[in-house]
Amino acid sequence: MYPQRKRLLLLIALLCFGALGVALISQHLLEMPPCAWCVMQRLIYLVIGVIALVTAYAGPLASRIGAALAALLAIAGVVAAWYQYTVASKMLSCDQTFADRFMSGTGLDSAIPSVFGIYATCMDAAVPLLGIEYALWSLGLFVVLGVIALRAAFAGRRAA
Repeated sequence: MYPQRKRLLLLIALLCFGALGVALISQHLLEMPPCAWCVMQRLIYLVIGVIALVTAYAGPLASRIGAALAALLAIAGVVAAWYQYTVASKMLSCDQTFADRFMSGTGLDSAIPSVFGIYATCMDAAVPLLGIEYALWSLGLFVVLGVIALRAAFAGRRAA
């Protein structure tokens, strides 16, 4: 059943890189500047996508570990998106929140500002797409990624 795990990991990578692409199109073409929690979720998508892509071509144990790690990171993404939607989007500023300190601490905001630059408050970044806030779309995708990752992690196990 290893080919099934590989396909699932490649699907995870595709969804993650697609989400990152949508975020960048929204920012640069639709002029929707991201907040700290937005760019933190971008980083989580990127890390999940890279892990899924690399481990899709690794051996059975490494791909199982990669899938499990992707599931854990998807949980982190759910928490970040939920916090953005329920708390941060109601704040006048998300300056000095965990996401702001983390992203600034990594240096990614200044090293790659076109992807990880923080240009809006969380309140300003609470923008709907088809009537649903971006944070909820992101939360939903993280849930989907987590389910797929768990399925990949347990692919190939036989019931006794």
